[in-house]
Amino acid sequence: MMTILILYVSTGAIFLALDAVGLTFIVRPAFEPHVGHLLDFRLGPAAAFYLFYVAVLVWLVSLPALAGSGYGVLVLNAALFGAVAYGTYEFTNLATLRPWHWSMVAVDLTWGTVLTTVSAVSGVAITRALT
Repeated sequence: MMTILILYVSTGAIFLALDAVGLTFIVRPAFEPHVGHLLDFRLGPAAAFYLFYVAVLVWLVSLPALAGSGYGVLVLNAALFGAVAYGTYEFTNLATLRPWHWSMVAVDLTWGTVLTTVSAVSGVAITRALT
C-alpha cells in the first residue's frame, strides 16, 4: 500500500509541477490567439482531472512497470496513454468547435504525451529508489 501511495504522490507532484509550467509557457500562448476569450481557470474541475488522470495513469501504466517491465515498455505505454487522452480532447474539439486550430492540437497533443511520459517514468524511478 505504501508503494502505491509513493507512486501516486510522486507521479502527481511531478505532473502538477510540470503542467503548471507547460500551461503557462507552452499551451496558453498557443491557445490565446484562437480561443483566448474562452480561457478561464477553474480549480474544481482542474483538481478532479489531475486526481483522476494520475490515478488511472498509475493503475494502467506505472504499477505494471513496477511489477517487472522495463523502462522501454513504461515509456511506450505512458506515451500512448498521454497521446490517447490528450488526443481525444484535442481532436474532439477540432471536430466540433469552429475556432479550434490544428496548431492547438499539435501543441497540446505533444505536451500531454511528453508530460504523461515524464511523470510516469519519474514516479516509477522515485518509487523504486524509495522502496
